[in-house]
Amino acid sequence: MKFPAPARNLLIVLIVFLERILTRCMVSDSSNHEPPSSYTATRISSASTSIIGNTKPSDCSNSLASLDLHGSISLPGTAIASKDFGGIYHHKPVAIVHPGSVVDIAKVVSMVAASPNLTLAAMGNGHSINGQAQALNGLVLDMKSMRGIEIFHGSPTEGPYVDACGGELWIDVLKATLRVGLAPRSWTDYLPLSVGGTLSNGGVSGQTFKFGPQISNVLNLHVVTGKGESITCYPEKNQDLFYGALGGLGQFGIITKARIMLQRAPQMVRWIRVVYSDFEEFRTDQELLISLPEERTFDYIEGFVLTNNDDPINGWSSVLLSPSNSSFDFKLIPHTAGPMLYCLEVALHYDHTEDFIALNKRIEGMLAPLRFIRGLHYSFDLSYFDFLNRVHAAEVAARSSGIWDAPHPWLNLFVPKSKISEFDAKVFREILKDGVGGPILVYPVNRNKWDSRMSAIIPEEDTFYLVALLRFSPSYPSGPPFQSILAQNEEILHYCTTAGIDMKLYLPHYKTESDWKRHFGRKWQQFLQRKSTYDPKAILAPGQRIFCRSTDSTASTRLYSSS
Repeated sequence: MKFPAPARNLLIVLIVFLERILTRCMVSDSSNHEPPSSYTATRISSASTSIIGNTKPSDCSNSLASLDLHGSISLPGTAIASKDFGGIYHHKPVAIVHPGSVVDIAKVVSMVAASPNLTLAAMGNGHSINGQAQALNGLVLDMKSMRGIEIFHGSPTEGPYVDACGGELWIDVLKATLRVGLAPRSWTDYLPLSVGGTLSNGGVSGQTFKFGPQISNVLNLHVVTGKGESITCYPEKNQDLFYGALGGLGQFGIITKARIMLQRAPQMVRWIRVVYSDFEEFRTDQELLISLPEERTFDYIEGFVLTNNDDPINGWSSVLLSPSNSSFDFKLIPHTAGPMLYCLEVALHYDHTEDFIALNKRIEGMLAPLRFIRGLHYSFDLSYFDFLNRVHAAEVAARSSGIWDAPHPWLNLFVPKSKISEFDAKVFREILKDGVGGPILVYPVNRNKWDSRMSAIIPEEDTFYLVALLRFSPSYPSGPPFQSILAQNEEILHYCTTAGIDMKLYLPHYKTESDWKRHFGRKWQQFLQRKSTYDPKAILAPGQRIFCRSTDSTASTRLYSSS
């Protein structure tokens, strides 16, 4: 049934009034719990807007009821936005907004900015580790409702690209572009991540040494700032916002669309793993491979650390690529090997038309100078899609075992090349000698593939290593106590500080002002200025815990205090 505008407005006011009466009858600590199941849902229609359910006491009831959105707003059922993949923080918002358009996002941002104390977080597919996409007693934008992919095939004067909405997942971008024989150049290891989410951080994988992180492969962005402004930005126009938003941790705006470079997609991949017992040989071979000209090196280079034993999760069997790689001959490991081994993982693209004899000869030549343990060499041929989506099988297994839903206190670091051997001796071979219940990635990238104008923070050296502790331990008591894992992470960070290792956290999470200042270093003042310019009330991305929400225009200089 449709009502005339005056009657519809009166109806909205009446329902909001009734909501206030009902919420006063709820228990005083109801903000930490879902409403009882008997608390029935109310639906308010205004044009194409829907508000689903009742709200808890908040200052935003009137504003939410009057928003004329294309999307919807969930008031109960917000617990889903208080969780993330990390499982460490649980900050419950007062409502979840499912935007139906960029205009919706701008309206919500403007409403939050006009409120006395609300904050707003954009949530992609929920894979943050430390609550970065949460908003305690604020609003969460569920960006999964912002979908859309448009592909430009290229022209004589312009290369191909894809326009992808911020809520699109990279797995769907891959599927869409492959249908026309194209694909982005730079990836993450796990593909069901949102475009806006990875571009707000960096986006790294085995192609980073060659094409840079995902943020180095963006042609333009559409961003809604913390002032509710909807801006398209390029390297040549609105460039401060363009470079600020890329790797900007969501602090300056919400990425609603990105234009991403494409290349011709290969059809097949030769996936190769070789094993080392000596870290120095392992790292120098990795550094050699990322320094070679493009035509003489692989298309993908990563590496990981494994325990020198038969542990089914952390040990020898983690190297095997397929059922055809049925055994690991540990007798080939030198007696001088320590508690850890190192696996170099590389891949080379090819097409069905490739001469297999020539392909094999080329790969043999590329592997010949490397100093891995002969005999501990594994390879597997698979489609380009299956290679990029290789983590999917591990996800299916983890979900079936319940480990996927357990806490994941991951730790991701960028370690300078000059300190990686010290890091190996103390962290890999001592602190982590028993493994972490999942992959320990370690591989080098070239600094010159990153743009220093962007917000992402990396070490100053020309080469640095990504170190990622991807823990997949079951919940206690089946696995180690959660607190002990966090303590081990802190031990590693403390070691880096005391040993003078100027590492940078990737997907940073700090608790003090001094830590954030140290993280950004010489870029700190620029970061502050951008915050003042694009989000002066500090309403965006409160889960990063960098800035405090305020009602005045100087809010962006008020830093978060853990106390």
